[in-house]
Amino acid sequence: MKDMLKRENVQIVERVEDWQEAIHVGVQPLVDGNYVEPRYIDAIITNTHTFGPYYVLCKDLALLHASSDCGVNEKQLALTVLRQPVRFKPDGYDVRLLVTLAASDSESHMQAMQAISNIFSDENRIEKLATAATADDAYAQFIAAAKE
Repeated sequence: MKDMLKRENVQIVERVEDWQEAIHVGVQPLVDGNYVEPRYIDAIITNTHTFGPYYVLCKDLALLHASSDCGVNEKQLALTVLRQPVRFKPDGYDVRLLVTLAASDSESHMQAMQAISNIFSDENRIEKLATAATADDAYAQFIAAAKE
């Protein structure tokens, strides 16, 4: 899992203005690391306008992603903890955890998806991640949970 989530792609952010800024902030570490091109951000925003926030999986969790042909250079995850939650639609869930998935093809990310589902099937684990004191702490929690 450590090859799928690098420490530099984990961040804690106090607040964002709206869901569009949440997407920008959540994907930016992958742009900075050249895992995705900037157009990946635009693809997620465009998909949201077209299909709605399909990536909000449950309370507190959004799994941001778009198709691999929308500017993915290399598979990687990013984790953003929002101190103040954001809503992707007025009647939607409050979201404090943004997991951004850059999948280079339809198979290579399956291990990451399995680990993500293990982590986020536990409400206590979600709460612990959402309230992590530091980005190092959030990273350590994510990696440890992924190994279970």
